[in-house]
Amino acid sequence: MIYEITDTKKVSSLFDKWEESLIWSCLQGIMGKIYADDLRAPAAAMAIIGDFSFYAGNAAIELVSYKPGWCTQDFMIMIPQNDSWKKAILDFYGSRATVISRYATKKEPHIFDIKKLEKAAASLPEQYDLSMIDEQLYHLCRAESWSADFVSQFPDYEAYRKWGIGAVIRKENMIISGASSYSRYKDGIEIEIDTRESYRRRGFAYICGAKLISECAKRNLYPSWDAHNKGSLALAEKLGYHYSHTYTAIEIRGY
Repeated sequence: MIYEITDTKKVSSLFDKWEESLIWSCLQGIMGKIYADDLRAPAAAMAIIGDFSFYAGNAAIELVSYKPGWCTQDFMIMIPQNDSWKKAILDFYGSRATVISRYATKKEPHIFDIKKLEKAAASLPEQYDLSMIDEQLYHLCRAESWSADFVSQFPDYEAYRKWGIGAVIRKENMIISGASSYSRYKDGIEIEIDTRESYRRRGFAYICGAKLISECAKRNLYPSWDAHNKGSLALAEKLGYHYSHTYTAIEIRGY
């Protein structure tokens, strides 16, 4: 049996020392859900939020194979706590699983040069508009698949207004780049950043990231950055982050 855990104190020790903001969002009950093998004394647990799931404790095939009814996507990024979980995931999903490397950055709240970032945000050419995400922009983000994850973990604008924060660049009324909160925990956010394909490599993501980080500083929120690839890591380092470590994740297609 798999159980949804509402008293997250019962599983917090399983995720201990895992500095991952998506897990914190689940443990704090802000967004995402946690499942485990037992309600009273869990030995294995899964934290799931958006396209990410994290596996902790003793490897259990029942959790690896479990897909909550509310998960409608066919893609998932699974992060195993250890090799036993990795083996369980690969054994169950077989050819649907692809092992990848992701890149964590250090969580250093006072590392950013805010004046430099504000200057970068102000450097946008006049034919473009840089704005914080409001209700109109929330719906514009949701309207296209490439930009949907700027706001997709917030079910409506009221939830985003309460918990989210983001900035987008527009040309006329078309979003061409953005940086926003993929998720939220009490003291910060996890950044989602992307640019429309035809506008990439022009510095727009750097400007959006600079704007978002400087706005987070005003609100005492930490803008956590977990890089999907080395290009994302290079952008993070340009914005002021420092590389922490490389870790294993497993992409599942046909989830």
